[in-house]
Amino acid sequence: MTKLPVTVPGLLVAFSVVFSLAQPLRATAADEMTFASWGGAYQDGIREAWMKPFTKESGIEITEDTNPVIARIKAMVDIHKVEWDVVTAGGASLMQGAKSGLFEKITPDMVNEENVLPEARNDYGVPSEIFSTVIGYSTKAFPNGGPKTFADFWDVKKFPGKRTLPDKPDTVLEAALLADGVAPADVYKTLDTPAGMKRALDKIRQIKPDVAMWWSSGAQPVQALASGEVVMALGWNGRFQSGIDSGLPIAMSWDQSVAQVGYFMIVKGAPNKAQAVKFLNYIIRPDVQARFSQYVAYGPVTPKSIPLIDKTRQSRLPSTPERLSNALFMNINWWADHSLAAGEAYNTAMQQ
Repeated sequence: MTKLPVTVPGLLVAFSVVFSLAQPLRATAADEMTFASWGGAYQDGIREAWMKPFTKESGIEITEDTNPVIARIKAMVDIHKVEWDVVTAGGASLMQGAKSGLFEKITPDMVNEENVLPEARNDYGVPSEIFSTVIGYSTKAFPNGGPKTFADFWDVKKFPGKRTLPDKPDTVLEAALLADGVAPADVYKTLDTPAGMKRALDKIRQIKPDVAMWWSSGAQPVQALASGEVVMALGWNGRFQSGIDSGLPIAMSWDQSVAQVGYFMIVKGAPNKAQAVKFLNYIIRPDVQARFSQYVAYGPVTPKSIPLIDKTRQSRLPSTPERLSNALFMNINWWADHSLAAGEAYNTAMQQ
């Protein structure tokens, strides 16, 4: 039988085909992305709950960065040198960036959000977690139970002692109107009018003599409660929970809250958009959402996640059905339109 000659190149091609078929699919050099958030326990939780498992499942490597302020994102987009693919922010920054054209629009074809709470959805960001502004109080000052509602927070006769409030108006204006008897469904309709804005600011002026400090960092109200400088505070549930976990004499009230949503956004012109889209689809899977609460006391944005979380941990979270039934979701569209004017008015009220 005549043997056909086999060239070396032919052998190499054949070997390459057989070898490639025998190997599992692996990430290529391009399978990477860059994620920027705010550091600390929050970014640590994202890394452990989401980023490491995502890399293990997908093969996509994630490089981390911090401090994704709008000004830095805008500078990257403006000069067409975008270094970040996915960034995180609260609703106000999301809307600010979206209006400035800094984020990619998230379409249903890109990310399936059918499991996400409708109140949390946004065209320019994928909801990541829910956190709430609640009342934290000193169990030393109130050993038999402290303030339960925002009206109680404003009632200095029934609950005497110094308070602390944020130095920015978002969630405080809402709490003030709720304390003044405005129904949750009417809060933003009321704030939309000059008379309604004045009503909220007057309510804040009413309590001002009992405000010991206006906090700018989420750790400050926890420290002030622990030291006895104040007996109650408006602050973030995750911060209060961390204080409770470390043994500080602090408790929270869940009878009323203002819920906020964290978002993950794709920066306009992201160099690794396809990988970013895969990551966003990953983090809103109910089983993946449920994992985050093991690290930070923020709740999932997918109701199907709740049954996957043990009961003890559920008691720490703001997005259980019971707690959401008492919550007002912060209207980020309203804040996008009114943040500047509201901030100026609030600063004036603090200083008067």
